[in-house]
Amino acid sequence: MKGFIKNIEDFNCAHCGAVVHGNGYTNHCPNCLWSRHVDNNPGDRAATCGGMMEPISVAPDGARYVITHRCVVCGKVKRQRTSDDDNMDVIIELSSDKSFIFGK
Repeated sequence: MKGFIKNIEDFNCAHCGAVVHGNGYTNHCPNCLWSRHVDNNPGDRAATCGGMMEPISVAPDGARYVITHRCVVCGKVKRQRTSDDDNMDVIIELSSDKSFIFGK
């Protein structure tokens, strides 16, 4: 990861309201999988957009999945591996939605 900066931050998800306890690598809500466009490089908090990052696709990656997010404000696309605490029911639901798998 280019210029990775570890930030341990807790936050309330702006999409579903869940309280998220960060571990320094957390970049999305484990409940709904939405994210926020706050980084240019992982952890730098340098992005000025601040838009919500919608999960637009999910793909298997070994024992985990990779979520692709797209900013609803500026269109920036980023990929992130799932975490052990991510809601597997949501991952399964979204991975079975053909429009979600192939993007919107």
